[in-house]
Amino acid sequence: MSRYILNESKIHSSIRSTISNNHRDFIEEIIKVIESQPLVVIGMGINPVCKNACKLLTKQGLDFEYLEYGNYFKEWRKRNALKMWTGWKTFPMVFVNGVLVGGADDLSRLINSNELDKI
Repeated sequence: MSRYILNESKIHSSIRSTISNNHRDFIEEIIKVIESQPLVVIGMGINPVCKNACKLLTKQGLDFEYLEYGNYFKEWRKRNALKMWTGWKTFPMVFVNGVLVGGADDLSRLINSNELDKI
């Protein structure tokens, strides 16, 4: 199954660069971190679910990179660009070996089923 993404042919040529350059530098920075670190959590301040994901990983004795962008009132445009790029609508976003595995609940399921060890 593939996700729906508006085909470029359905985007007027005059706005394609606006869309493709939306926080492009920021997304490229994220990609570099995800590709260079085996375990990355992207979160936001004031969100207890992001902290819970970090606690789960710490409890497992796993090293991870934590990236925090703003809170409910700040840097929402960057977080929106991340949501558009990944297709994931909430924070945290957890990446294992460059693969988005979901959020805190998904991470918990992977840990409880020993699937995280296999990834």
